Amino acid sequence: MRTGIVKTSVVMGLLLVVGLFASCDKKKPVKKTEVIAKKIATEIVENITFRQPLVFITGIDTDTKKLYKSARDYFINKQFEVVDNAFSLQEVITWLNKNYDGNTYGEIHIVSDHNPWTGLEMETLINGERVSTESLRKAITQGTLPILKEGIHSQTKIIFHSRGLGDNTDLMKTLRDAFVADEVPSVVASPYYDVFGGEFSEHYLAKPYYVFYPYAHSPGKLDLSKEIARKYSEEKEIDWYDALNNKKERYVGDAYTYRFSIPVKWEFDYTNSDDEMPTFKSPEAIMDWIEQNEVISSIIDKYDIPLEKFRWRSNVKGNKLTIKGKVTVLCVLKPLIKPYGDLQHIEPDTENLRLYAMN
Repeated sequence: MRTGIVKTSVVMGLLLVVGLFASCDKKKPVKKTEVIAKKIATEIVENITFRQPLVFITGIDTDTKKLYKSARDYFINKQFEVVDNAFSLQEVITWLNKNYDGNTYGEIHIVSDHNPWTGLEMETLINGERVSTESLRKAITQGTLPILKEGIHSQTKIIFHSRGLGDNTDLMKTLRDAFVADEVPSVVASPYYDVFGGEFSEHYLAKPYYVFYPYAHSPGKLDLSKEIARKYSEEKEIDWYDALNNKKERYVGDAYTYRFSIPVKWEFDYTNSDDEMPTFKSPEAIMDWIEQNEVISSIIDKYDIPLEKFRWRSNVKGNKLTIKGKVTVLCVLKPLIKPYGDLQHIEPDTENLRLYAMN
């Protein structure tokens, strides 16, 4: 197993030596003289050998997404140790416990797609819920998530490569709690999008901008470009209509768009309920009912997406009512480029607090 740099910390101590000298004179009393101490430096040396950077690829690509393959290729080219058979946080921590070789973990990279509204794509427990603040806190509290036993130091850095995870402060704090051992490591993620496998750079960061519409009911790119321009009126460098029609970066710094959807679903059983099951004749009626339901409306409020941006449907089967909603998200990405010199992407430096959040 390759190991990394040995770091040495030195503590200097000062030893004060006091000598007592006595001169004997039958006619004079004994005199005591204090002599200035010699400075003796003592060293307390702590040697920490950090293991080479480790990478967990925690997902599988689809036909339209190549995040995991691109990230895997990038880290293999950097000669990092890559683990691609751990798809849950439970498996990641279990692997770290099982494969600890006496060398402290230095950098632990975790690649997992992130939806700002639904959490990380990786599972909390095997075949369990996706990693979110709620699912992870529950696993920690109930003791179902393994505890890290060894290999974590205060200088250990857990780096998540994801989409905007650094903006999710609650989840970041909970992730740090999940990796606490005898010492507390740093958990790092960017509020920007981590992009791998670009045409002009193998790894860069991009700033996201969002516009929404009901699933399969697009008003058209022209109307959407006007809407997103009003929403982000301070952004003057992006041609929004052009960006919404771009599927990739055509030149360094070129804004482009990718699309994904967010589904929501609730089921209500009226079998033993005194309440009458509602009936809905239109999507507007469903939205009115949701606004009056404190539980559902509080959940939707956290999404910060207007109700009318979802496509709403209801279904009744026996005494059970199902309400489904789905919204399409168009995400415009603007790659971060250097402000001076040649047109280049900004290097994704995890020590740069303007680029990465740390907990």
